[in-house]
Amino acid sequence: MRSFCALMRAAACTAVIAITHSATAWASGEVNIYSYREPGLIKPMLEAFTKETGIKTNVVFATNGLIERLAAEGKNSPADVLLTNESGLLLQAVNAGVTQPVKSATLDKEIPAGLRAADDQWFGLTKRARVVYASKDRVKQDAITYEELADPKWRGKICIRSGQHTYNVALVASMIAHHGEEYTEKWLSGLKANLARRPAGGDREGVRDVQAGLCDIAIGNTYYMAAMLKNPDQKAWADAVRIIFPNAADRGTHVNVSGMALTANPPNKENALRLMEFLASPEAQRLYVEDNGEYPVLESVPASPLVQSWGALKADPLPLTEIAALRKKASELVDRVQFDQGPSN
Repeated sequence: MRSFCALMRAAACTAVIAITHSATAWASGEVNIYSYREPGLIKPMLEAFTKETGIKTNVVFATNGLIERLAAEGKNSPADVLLTNESGLLLQAVNAGVTQPVKSATLDKEIPAGLRAADDQWFGLTKRARVVYASKDRVKQDAITYEELADPKWRGKICIRSGQHTYNVALVASMIAHHGEEYTEKWLSGLKANLARRPAGGDREGVRDVQAGLCDIAIGNTYYMAAMLKNPDQKAWADAVRIIFPNAADRGTHVNVSGMALTANPPNKENALRLMEFLASPEAQRLYVEDNGEYPVLESVPASPLVQSWGALKADPLPLTEIAALRKKASELVDRVQFDQGPSN
């Protein structure tokens, strides 16, 4: 069998070497990972896994195209495990036929049913909440709902990234699940009318624009606060806002997950299963949340002190599988109201 690196492009092999250089000489086998998660975020967990098991981890990282690569490689794929930064990619992988169910008592016990596929095709690893970043100077209220984002009182005061971004498609899908398609279309139109600019950039750029006074609130994932606070060029953005958890007084805040799946044709299946179970262990979960500002999926593992300082998260209990079933309809609604064209004036 050709080596993992031999099957990758040169740039991908560089990524593999960068992640696995610390593997011990006594490693008993290996596990090959395709990852949408940035190398720096997963390196501590993979190093801990190798230290505990002796299994070397080979990683190819890419921001896009890994699912298509898996499909093109078919039975010849060297990949054992797929790691994603969002549930939408997990669903895409399942629909592409590049994953398989995993029967694991450990995963079933540790990962809540609402944060994994009903057929065990994928499993959540960390949670992130889609929250409101509010100006400390211009927003006095400390409670808000997603529904309120369509209230005319916010006219010209909201910043957000593309409505077709997977984070926002999931949020819109959750609104459909709670309120139905007709209500959600009107809500989207109201939110669009309240935008300060055309949807653009990422979640951090929305916070940047709040700090600059272009908008009063921005919609973003919680972990970006941790990322901005660590970045000297972005710390001022973070310092200008506070996090408000929408719908904290009723159903709870919309959450999504990063996650993992076993590939359809893993050459190292046993090692892949050991890795997946390790990533769901308390040790790995603590490593996950210490540095990246996300929430653990294990209820027994607390969030980091920084994350806890933002306030209590009451998560919407809506199963991600129910949201998944409505993603296509949510995407169609975003286009129907021409959300990404921004406000009309």
